[in-house]
Amino acid sequence: MDLSMRIHPEIQEALHSHQPLVALETTVITHGLPWPENLQMADSIETAIRAEGAIPATIGVLNGQIIVGMNAQEREALAAAEDARKISRRDLAFVCAQKLSGGTTVAGTLIIARRAGIKVFATGGIGGVHRHAAYDISADLLELSRNPLIVVCAGAKAILDLKATFELLETLGVPVAAYQSDELPAFYSRESSIPAHLRLNSPEEIARLAQAQWQLGLENAILIANPPPEKAALPFEKINPIIEQAIRQAAEKGIEGSDMTPYLLEQMKILTGGDSLRANLALLENNARLGAQIARAAAFKLAQKDI
Repeated sequence: MDLSMRIHPEIQEALHSHQPLVALETTVITHGLPWPENLQMADSIETAIRAEGAIPATIGVLNGQIIVGMNAQEREALAAAEDARKISRRDLAFVCAQKLSGGTTVAGTLIIARRAGIKVFATGGIGGVHRHAAYDISADLLELSRNPLIVVCAGAKAILDLKATFELLETLGVPVAAYQSDELPAFYSRESSIPAHLRLNSPEEIARLAQAQWQLGLENAILIANPPPEKAALPFEKINPIIEQAIRQAAEKGIEGSDMTPYLLEQMKILTGGDSLRANLALLENNARLGAQIARAAAFKLAQKDI
C-alpha cells in the first residue's frame, strides 16, 4: 500500500526554490459551506493568494490519495463526493486505507502541511472547546501544539467557548497574536472582550516571531488572529444570542460530536438571514490575503536561511 502524498508540481517547485506557499484546508468545501458557495469560495481564496504573490496549496484526500495542491477539478470532485469525511488525525489513516475521500480539518491540514514542508496555513476559524459541553474539545488545539506552522484565522469559531479555548491554547504553549488589534476577534466579530496576549502589526513581525520560535526548537504553531473586514463583520452583542439559540436547537435535536459544527453554522446562516455566510466568505478571503503576505515575508527569511 502506497500512502505517499501527491504534491502538485507547482508546489514541489515552490518548496525547492523557497517560493511563498499557503496551505488551505478543505472541510470548508465538504462541510463548511453549501453548494455552490463552497467552490466559488475555494476559487476566490486561491485567486486572492496568487494576487498577493504567493502560491495556494489546497490539501484534501480523494479516493485514499492525499493531495497537496488540488486543482479545480479535484476540488469539485471532493465537493461532489458522497459521504465525504471530515479528516482529522484520528481519521487520516483510515480514509487512506479504505480509499475514501474527505476534507481535511485544521488538525488534518496541519499534519499534512508539515509533512510537505509548508510553513504558512490560512483558514477561517479554528475549533476549540464547545459551549455547555467542556468535554467536547477539537483536536485542532492539540495539533496546534504539535506542528510548527504559522496559522492565520479569525480566531476560534464563534459558536465555541472562546475564553476556554484560548486558555487551553495558553496551557498547550501556543502563542496567539492578534493582528493589528489589542483584542482577539470572535470569528464573525472584530471584538470579543478578550484581551490579546500578543499584538503583531505586520507580516514581517510575524515572520521574525516564527524565526525566533523555530530556531529555539519549539514545535508548536503560531496562531495569528486576524479580525474580519469591518464591512462584513457582525457585532458580537448581536451574534451571540443567535449562537445561543442555535445551540439550544441542536441540544433539542440531540445533535452532538462532529455533526455539531456543521449544524450550527447552517443554523447561523438561517437565523442571520445569510449575514453569517457573507461574513464567513469575507474573513476567509481576508485571512488568505494575510497568509500570502506572511508567506512572502517568511520565504524571504528562508532564502536567507534564517528559518
